Amino acid sequence: MSKIWGYWATLGWAFLAFAAGQIGALVVVVWRSGAWSAVLETPYDGRFVALSVLISTPITIAVLALAVRLARARFAEYLALSWPPARYVVTATVWLVGLIAAGDALLYFSGRPLVTPFQEQSYTTAAAEGWLPLMLAAAIVIAPASEELLFRGFLFRSWARSDRMAWPAIVVISLLWAALHVQYDWTGILQIFIIGLFLGWTRWRSGSTLLTFGLHALFNLEGTFETALQMRFFA
Repeated sequence: MSKIWGYWATLGWAFLAFAAGQIGALVVVVWRSGAWSAVLETPYDGRFVALSVLISTPITIAVLALAVRLARARFAEYLALSWPPARYVVTATVWLVGLIAAGDALLYFSGRPLVTPFQEQSYTTAAAEGWLPLMLAAAIVIAPASEELLFRGFLFRSWARSDRMAWPAIVVISLLWAALHVQYDWTGILQIFIIGLFLGWTRWRSGSTLLTFGLHALFNLEGTFETALQMRFFA
């Protein structure tokens, strides 16, 4: 008989999955760079960013798969890897486009840049080093897959056990997700928190982590497109 991990056990497994992935990625990145100082000097190097995502993601997912297996549950069912109803796909996509437009408008009219230094540096260095295709794949597809399985998949399954607990879970999960994005300033972290609330609400209403993955990938694709435009035409 399958079970759902408790609140603290779920947090422990999530921390283990994230930490194992990050440590594994750090070991490989330091080994490839030849020195720890090289990583510290250029932490947003596109090659390092791509390698970190490519290495950490399978490790994180493997730990989550172990947790689900020990719960005697099916991976796809536990993490809500199901196709969403078409109406949720359309509605959520429209909402995401509106949120992106509103966020960009606020940044533009407040005089803040649409593209962050992290995005600029990772894009330009990846292009110069021949790692741009891998970095784009990591940013648009692989990182969203890992994050959605961890946050809107694994954590949400345990913490949103009823409609009454849905919004507290959505808020806490969004805070945790935003807090991990230390490469951005406070405006970027705030935007990610708001997008996290939207993704959490979508996960709750649709019952599908596949949908939140698609929206997350679309969000990152839009950010990557803005970065490419910035670097090619406005740098």
